Amino acid sequence: MNKYLALLFSITLPLSAAPKLELLWQTDGFRVPESVLVHQQQDDNFLFVSEIDGAGNAADGEGGIALLNTDGTLRQHNWLRGLNAPKGLAQFDGKLYVADLTELVIIDIASAKVTAKIPAPDAVFLNDVTVDDDGVVYISDTRKNYIYKYADGEISIWLQNIVAANGLKSTGSDLYIAAADLLLKADKSGEIAQFTKGFAERADGLEPVGNGDFIVSCWAGIIYYVYADGNMTELLDTRTQKLNTADIGWDPQSRTLYVPTFAGNTVAAYRLSGPGAD
Repeated sequence: MNKYLALLFSITLPLSAAPKLELLWQTDGFRVPESVLVHQQQDDNFLFVSEIDGAGNAADGEGGIALLNTDGTLRQHNWLRGLNAPKGLAQFDGKLYVADLTELVIIDIASAKVTAKIPAPDAVFLNDVTVDDDGVVYISDTRKNYIYKYADGEISIWLQNIVAANGLKSTGSDLYIAAADLLLKADKSGEIAQFTKGFAERADGLEPVGNGDFIVSCWAGIIYYVYADGNMTELLDTRTQKLNTADIGWDPQSRTLYVPTFAGNTVAAYRLSGPGAD
């Protein structure tokens, strides 16, 4: 009997630790939300939400950034307007970096003022942006299959032929890239290794959970949990509702995942339970 119970326990334990998402709230009324970024200002947490508003590939000046409280209430819908098709967001040293169609837009967070708009060479469809610990900015172009690097006031093409390059996240000395059905890892020299493969749709956003695992969204409406060994499990599938899970945001302290639904014009918050939870 003891051996049987031990075997049963060993089988059921991984199941109880399987990652799950619990919906906390959903806020509507956005204008094509594409990316969510968690911002902490002393003891005040809030969310930046990029809104394309117009066409996703048009330099129409209709896009902007909204502010959302972490309880789902809208803080400031028109925090900044006049962008084109803003998508990915990143922050460093008091500045917000925005991938805006063909330009890297830099915003002073304290004043909500644009301080620079820097064209990326040969850019067509800038999509995501991330900043490493040294303040070097990386930007993806999904149509050109490029990864750009912004350093010392200049943007240059850093990597090429990354098919459908989209989500970016700098973690330590590595850059993780969500591209097509792949999650890739590039070191600072540009050497690329495959982390995992097999997303059912094209990958969009990615966030490190903090234990070597990742959460990856696919724009078509799927969210995956990707383990450090490359195995993955599906957390959410909203393809039948056509909600388009875009560039996700993650708060490691509260283990909350923020999901812009793009076509649904909502931002949803989910609590993640499972691996790494206290």
